[in-house]
Amino acid sequence: MEIKNVVVAGAGVLGSQIAFQIARSGYPVKIWNRHTDRAEKRLAAIKKPFISEMNASEAEYQAAMGNIVNISSDLAATVADADLVVESVSESVEIKKAFYRELYPLLPEKTIITSNSSTFVPSELVDFTDRPDKFAHMHFANHIWKHNVAEIVGNPQTSPAVIDDLVDFARSIKMVPIVLKKEQHGYIMNALLVPLLNAAMALWANGVADPHTIDKDWMLSNGAPLGPFMIQDIVGLRTTYAVVQNQYQQTHNELFKKIADKLKPMIEAGHTGVEAGQGFYHYPNPEYQDPDFFK
Repeated sequence: MEIKNVVVAGAGVLGSQIAFQIARSGYPVKIWNRHTDRAEKRLAAIKKPFISEMNASEAEYQAAMGNIVNISSDLAATVADADLVVESVSESVEIKKAFYRELYPLLPEKTIITSNSSTFVPSELVDFTDRPDKFAHMHFANHIWKHNVAEIVGNPQTSPAVIDDLVDFARSIKMVPIVLKKEQHGYIMNALLVPLLNAAMALWANGVADPHTIDKDWMLSNGAPLGPFMIQDIVGLRTTYAVVQNQYQQTHNELFKKIADKLKPMIEAGHTGVEAGQGFYHYPNPEYQDPDFFK
């Protein structure tokens, strides 16, 4: 099936980037978000990093924005003619379940659904759908225009033709499709990244070192461009908290509860990362940009 009409459901940090990247590639994109003003703010926040990281112009940003044809909280109207719905709602199985239950009765029969879930695999969500053959995961990295990987994996019932359609679509939006042969929590990228982030948060939660010291050591020792807590700020601490909560529910490892308990007061104070102006660092001039940070 040729994918023409695309809906991105959930315009958080990554959902807004996914919508922008698809629009940037010439597709008309509709965005569904319960709070349309938040979606608009997140799309506006993309301009500075996109222009900086891609050496792009204001005109290129505006051309992409011109392909975002609608931002709405009306789910039925938004998905009425969708060929593809990219789900990027909050990383909670209950929230995703409720969203799918609301979504599926509204969809045309043709519609393919993908989830951008970082935590769950397709077989954990597919039972909430009415079309397992047209359900898969397509996972994107933060700053999608620069880190242009699309990790694609189906559930055991996903049609091979749907995977082929998603591979073609990924290439059409300037992504490199990475097709997994079997389900894997965290796909490839997060299967490598999450243990690093967990190890860093464990050092913090156990009082071994503060986040800035941990980042400094990691970056200097490995020549890494970002430390693990800088990455957390970019991802957003609400997402980090949801992931850690899920890990605790799945493993009952008290370390994950300890980390969640450390994150909770930060989130309650509104210190949720780059978007909020404060997380483990203060923005727009984070401490690691100070020349003395690495001394």
